[in-house]
Amino acid sequence: MGCAASMYRVGGNKKPMNIPLVTIFTPSLRIPIDSSFQKPLKGLVPNGLIDRLTYSRNQVALLANQTDVSGVPELLRTLEDYLSLLVGLTDQELGFRELVEFKWRSLDDGQQEICVADSWFELLSVVHMMAMLTLIQANSKLIPDQTDTSETAESTDKIRCAVDLLVKAAGYLQFCLREILVKLPQDIKMELPLDLHENVIEAAYIQALGQGTEMQLASAVESKNATLSVKRRLACEQLSYFSQAHCCLSTCDNLNGYGKKHLSFLKWKYLEAKAAAYYYHGLITDKGTEPSCHISAVCCFLAAEEILTESKKACLNFCLTVPITRAPVAWGAMKHLNKKIPEIAAKRSQMYAYLLEEEKSLEVLPELPEFDLSLKAEEYEMADKDGAWDSENWKIPNQTLKMHLTDDEEDD
Repeated sequence: MGCAASMYRVGGNKKPMNIPLVTIFTPSLRIPIDSSFQKPLKGLVPNGLIDRLTYSRNQVALLANQTDVSGVPELLRTLEDYLSLLVGLTDQELGFRELVEFKWRSLDDGQQEICVADSWFELLSVVHMMAMLTLIQANSKLIPDQTDTSETAESTDKIRCAVDLLVKAAGYLQFCLREILVKLPQDIKMELPLDLHENVIEAAYIQALGQGTEMQLASAVESKNATLSVKRRLACEQLSYFSQAHCCLSTCDNLNGYGKKHLSFLKWKYLEAKAAAYYYHGLITDKGTEPSCHISAVCCFLAAEEILTESKKACLNFCLTVPITRAPVAWGAMKHLNKKIPEIAAKRSQMYAYLLEEEKSLEVLPELPEFDLSLKAEEYEMADKDGAWDSENWKIPNQTLKMHLTDDEEDD
């Protein structure tokens, strides 16, 4: 699913498939593996609640190891159910935060495992997994069904659905940044795998909004009602998102193989957005009547053509960076721009050749306009704590936390 995970099922059952198509990039995917609630919580919470926690987490692990893309909605519902139980362990008044060791395994970069005794780490891992699964869903919406030759990625409904999923994924990642990472102590943050570092999560969050804007530009290009100003604005906003995402990720030290692929993806999308922005800015500038307007427009078109060539090289570099992937045939805005940019650059260069000869001092590439970024993440509200955590209704033997830990030491 997503990128590397598309070659296998979610849980990594190694069943080789065709090299996956990637339109929406999924930075990483991590799944839970065996963790015990029984021993650390025995005598502290009701057995029924321990059983529910165990069953719910095991269900997540089971589905993650068996599910393909079509099963993602069920897996997301299971994760939501688990969250309502998990939140109770983070309750400071109950004091259970550091009792359980939570283990997770990456599907990328050698399937590395991590084990952390902190309920806020588990919360971070669950919400991050929900974000990655939602990105995988978005990607699947934009991959044509190979059994239906009439289906294309340009479907308006599919694009609209992809945008909805992208802003939802951004909401999950924003929640990780604002509500969860701030709760983790610095020593645990330093032990986190790279994909859970703040800068990497922020890059993925901004990328999701950038790709949502990319989908909006695709719709605008196909719309007869969208003006040049709207298209330029969307292209410039898309450029800003990918520029910020690339900047976030490039500040990370020791990027692993998957991190390098993520960075190459952001560079590719940044260059595509920049080519589009200069093209539409050139069309608007060319509407002016002064010679300087036409010269500036030609500079924009020539820059767009050069950047477009760089973007195609960046796309190839992304595809060849391990794990190897395929990019879909150009669609949306780029399907249009791959043809129009070279065409308009050649025509306008010829049309205004005399001006370029006479006014060489005006051959300066204009700055692109800046716009406020309009696409926002869908605010994620985590499920309320399950009512089973109401300790006033618990009927368990009276045992202090100190006694419980002492019992564990004796058992060992």
